[in-house]
Amino acid sequence: MTTPALSDDAFDSYLEAGRIASRIRNAGAGLIHPGAAILEIVETVEQMVIDSGAGLAFPLNFSLNEDAAHDTASVRDERLLAVDDVVKLDLGVHLDGYIADTAVTVDLGDHPLLIEASSRALDAAITMVRPGATIGQISSAIQQEIEGRGFRPVANLTGHGLARYQIHTPPTIPNLSFQDGVTLEEGMVFAIEPFASTGSGRVTEKQRVEIFQQISTKPVRLPAARRILGVIRERRGMPFARRWIPGERQDIALSSLLTHGLVRAYPVLADVPGCVVSQHEHTLIVTANGCIVTTA
Repeated sequence: MTTPALSDDAFDSYLEAGRIASRIRNAGAGLIHPGAAILEIVETVEQMVIDSGAGLAFPLNFSLNEDAAHDTASVRDERLLAVDDVVKLDLGVHLDGYIADTAVTVDLGDHPLLIEASSRALDAAITMVRPGATIGQISSAIQQEIEGRGFRPVANLTGHGLARYQIHTPPTIPNLSFQDGVTLEEGMVFAIEPFASTGSGRVTEKQRVEIFQQISTKPVRLPAARRILGVIRERRGMPFARRWIPGERQDIALSSLLTHGLVRAYPVLADVPGCVVSQHEHTLIVTANGCIVTTA
């Protein structure tokens, strides 16, 4: 594949989005403690992004324990954090559509090796990033670091490319080793996100769904559904949260949009009950001599 050169404006926007995301990720992690209200943390972090002058590339993902991804606070979420929770905070920030995607795991129990596994895997993966390297080399580094500490990489969650207003584009960056794959080129922008698990190393969909994404446009009859489309139009296809939709009859309207193929759902993704999953993530730009970690 041939990667188009980034314009100076795009490059600068990626860097600034990364700086904002890094600062707010760290501030958000500092809000996580036993007894804290999940809804309050999530809304506080999202407001930090808005107050910075940037936009949310997706609802703040806030996933606990065996839940690996795609959870966020619900409208009247009453959940409180507890001792021994392992919290994944996954934040997406954009400036004019140029995205920074970053995540950290906060351990409220005693899981230091699990946290270290995904963190060190991310560090090892970043050292591999340079023009001419392959995705397979990055994936191999991730797997070695996680398995070397006695845990399982999550096989069906991956890193991913980033493009303007697009959160998941090629290349896909697995957490398991494979031969070769895409060769990295200067100007590529992507997120590497190792997941380490004490469980099976595979996630499945739960019934809980709080995050959605518009995937098509066509007329709808239900007034409440039309109102939702009006609210999310400015998202330009980026995901949104159920709690972002004002008014009543949200569930009926969302169900209608799902049925007619205008919106897709992102169910919570979880490993087996009782296990624990950790995650760390950075966004990178491939440069002539290596890479820039925008969210460091």
